[in-house]
Amino acid sequence: MIRILFVGLFLILFFLIGVPVWGIFYLIGKKNPALVDRMAMRCVQGAFRVILFLSGTRIHVKGQDRIPTDRAVVYVANHRGFFDIIISYLYFPNPTGFVAKKEIEKVPFLRVWMRYVKCLFLDRDNSKEGMKTILAGVKQVKAGYSMYICPEGTRSRDGTLLPFKNGSFILASRSNSPVVPVAIRGTDDVFENNHSRRIKKADAWITFGEPFFLSELPKEDQEQIGEYTRARIQKMLDEM
Repeated sequence: MIRILFVGLFLILFFLIGVPVWGIFYLIGKKNPALVDRMAMRCVQGAFRVILFLSGTRIHVKGQDRIPTDRAVVYVANHRGFFDIIISYLYFPNPTGFVAKKEIEKVPFLRVWMRYVKCLFLDRDNSKEGMKTILAGVKQVKAGYSMYICPEGTRSRDGTLLPFKNGSFILASRSNSPVVPVAIRGTDDVFENNHSRRIKKADAWITFGEPFFLSELPKEDQEQIGEYTRARIQKMLDEM
């Protein structure tokens, strides 16, 4: 109980401090929008580090050196829990947004920070609006902002990888950007697997795989890109 209390108090403080910070971002953004992007990312990364410290989460990371630093990429990851993004975001070298479900856009304060770090909100029940969101993500990647997406669409309850939706890979195919597969394990032990909904001290593993371009894959793999990437991430999970 004490861990979730500390995390909750920190989030309240972070959101309250965020109000004047947004004003500073606004003023700086008039002359240097790129600087605001970097500042917002560092602020969020710093907040995530505090959350992980308060939660007692121990991170085991592998393959961070495989992430390209000279261009935008599309991170494709399996989804285990709320702490997936908190852990992953620490290792992104460049400004990165992620695709979140539309419902999160209703959360005050949180949505503002998410917009500052180029996040997009996906309506999973409306295919037309969902495609608009994906195409907006393509524009962001072309503009130099990496994107993070979980093609399962929802988190796996038992650790078994769900089918990967091919539509998620439009981000990479239409921007001609490399895909970085990301395998995550153990994040659900921090929160979701605790029936009392308490934050528990736990270990979490994250591995960044070798980047690949969709255009360089054999035609059969391009046509089944969801299954191809799912198999790569499954292999990374098996090797953990």
